Amino acid sequence: MANFAKPSAPRFSVEVYQNEFLPEGGRDVHAIVTVTSTGGASATRAAPVDGSAAVVIMVDCSGSMEYPPDKMRGAREATAAAIDTLRDGTSFAVIAGTHVAKEVYPGQGRLAVADSATRAQAKEALRGLSSGGGTAIGTWLRLADGLLRQAPAVIRHGILLTDGRNEHEEPEALRATLDACAGRFTCDARGVGTDWEVKEVTGIASALLGSADIVADPAHLTEDFTRMMENVMGKEVADVALRLWTPVGVEIQYVKQVAPAVQDLTERRTQAGPRAGDYPTGSWGDESRDYHVCVRVPSAAVGQEMLAARASLVLPGAAGEPAAVLAQGLVRAVWTNDLAASTAINPQVAHYTGQAELAQAIQLGLEARKVGDVDGATARLGRAVQLASASGNADTAKLLAKVVDVVDAAAGTVRLKAKVADADEMTLETRSTQTVRVKKT
Repeated sequence: MANFAKPSAPRFSVEVYQNEFLPEGGRDVHAIVTVTSTGGASATRAAPVDGSAAVVIMVDCSGSMEYPPDKMRGAREATAAAIDTLRDGTSFAVIAGTHVAKEVYPGQGRLAVADSATRAQAKEALRGLSSGGGTAIGTWLRLADGLLRQAPAVIRHGILLTDGRNEHEEPEALRATLDACAGRFTCDARGVGTDWEVKEVTGIASALLGSADIVADPAHLTEDFTRMMENVMGKEVADVALRLWTPVGVEIQYVKQVAPAVQDLTERRTQAGPRAGDYPTGSWGDESRDYHVCVRVPSAAVGQEMLAARASLVLPGAAGEPAAVLAQGLVRAVWTNDLAASTAINPQVAHYTGQAELAQAIQLGLEARKVGDVDGATARLGRAVQLASASGNADTAKLLAKVVDVVDAAAGTVRLKAKVADADEMTLETRSTQTVRVKKT
């Protein structure tokens, strides 16, 4: 393991967990790459430099937000709490989103700078939020993008709240907007109530490398918004990429973030020189994440070994300058005729393979349930219960127990519940990709 640090910045480290041994002719190499960022300003309680962050809050103000009225009231209160959480010097703005996007504060196409006066003005402006109109989320994101692009801040972030489906915009338009915004800012997305589309909200968060969640009860919005903003204020480094360099003949099969949530990054590769590609990881504070890398190496004879890949954390350099390497680790391949060595599965690889399967089983099980495929839903959700139990994913196990009656968790024997609350089903679907780390032994 190698470490590189920049002055007054978090220190990154990379650790690689794998079984490097392959049988004769074996080709697929799996590794878990653990990336940890420590020692930054949030770890030392020192305030980051003023102006280091810019945040735009997008609040759904469509007509449905008034039914029931506590949704709109909860959104106002939550946005006010988020504004109170802003660090002095942070650039910020608030957008009201309907079938169009309107600036609520500060207006005139600009960002405000957080201090006691602007926070008070922004909270006063929230009193004018009212519901009416449709939902076109792409317009909200485009306005947020335009505001954030004028900020010199290192961290650019959006917080988006919606209570309904994106009915006044074609799916292709939203997808084009997400493609345009990807890499320019990150965004957390929340659905309030139970009338929104899970795949839309999770798709927004995934495209913009943020988190997604359900807030079924508007009374909990303030707590959630405060926690989200505290997390944003703890970010210090943006645009970090996981760079994979591979020798001639090696093919990357996939790259997935597997903790704290499953997110497939394979198709988001950008070329970074000969045989090297960058996979976006977004912004970092003091935290640790895990990535599952699978590469296919050329077949080789017993006794041979090779470097299968080099994994580096990099920050892009200024125009014409090389990227800064923050940390790196190596993935190896060694061919052996020792059957025990070549068939052993690394515990981290096995665990996260199971967590990825758990997420897929939940999603496929819920889809089967929605179309009335009782047998398919029972089999998939039963497998999910089995995986959650085996991996110690207690939070997911609790969510599953609200959708199925668990007869035998270890065996994956379940019965579908006859009636399931919309909020329980949506919570399970929204949080299906959240994972737990390997249990300590």
